[in-house]
Amino acid sequence: MNIGIIGTGNIATYLLEQVNANHMAEGRITAVFGRNQEVGPRLSERFDVNFYTDLEEFLKEPLDIVVEASTIEAAKLYLKKVVTYKKDLVVSSIGVFKDAVFLEEIKSLAESAGTHIYLPSGAIGGLDILQSAKAAGGLKRVQLTTRKSPASLGIESDEEKVVFEGSAFDAVEQFPKNINVAMTLALAGIGVEKTSVRIIVDPAIDQNAHTIEAEGDFGKMQLQVNNNPMPSNPKTSLLAALSILAVLQNTGGALRIGN
Repeated sequence: MNIGIIGTGNIATYLLEQVNANHMAEGRITAVFGRNQEVGPRLSERFDVNFYTDLEEFLKEPLDIVVEASTIEAAKLYLKKVVTYKKDLVVSSIGVFKDAVFLEEIKSLAESAGTHIYLPSGAIGGLDILQSAKAAGGLKRVQLTTRKSPASLGIESDEEKVVFEGSAFDAVEQFPKNINVAMTLALAGIGVEKTSVRIIVDPAIDQNAHTIEAEGDFGKMQLQVNNNPMPSNPKTSLLAALSILAVLQNTGGALRIGN
């Protein structure tokens, strides 16, 4: 399996280390696309991959799957083109799908092209329960409470306080780099407007903590995940990068667990 990556940041570097250097997926990253002409060539030399600054040239490579590991803004620009070139796609910046029209366009393009779009679980769990619970319309309530350090949220604070309370749609709007998990929950569950989100900044912690609560005909669920941040970037949970690696490891597997 030939893998391409859009992005040259921390997640891209981590995947190159795990896939190409440590052989932890059934395939190899052969091409990277990005705009950083300092970092890109270094990654190319270190991991023996082709680096492109032209998206169409990148997509002309014989890639089986493309991992988007950039930003919401970049994802909005590039995802349609990836699907048009009939590449399977792993989306890291899931917050891009708060635009419901864009989501439907991407889904329609993928169906027409016969390709698959994978949304990693990111820094949370319980998505299989939410999907099962909503299968017959019986999922009634989903709430996410996220607790992060000031460094993780990119703000200054010397006290614990609630910095946001509202819908998943508004959470992604206000914290696009920090709360992709809210969009993931919303897509798996009852949607961006009905999914409630609460964000707490806490200077006493060095982990990202997510508590997911759900109720419905199935019963109740409460799940808490305490994530270690990536050493190279406190704004990104290590589990977010690991979830992309898991997708790459399981894409071609004969046995799949869960939904």
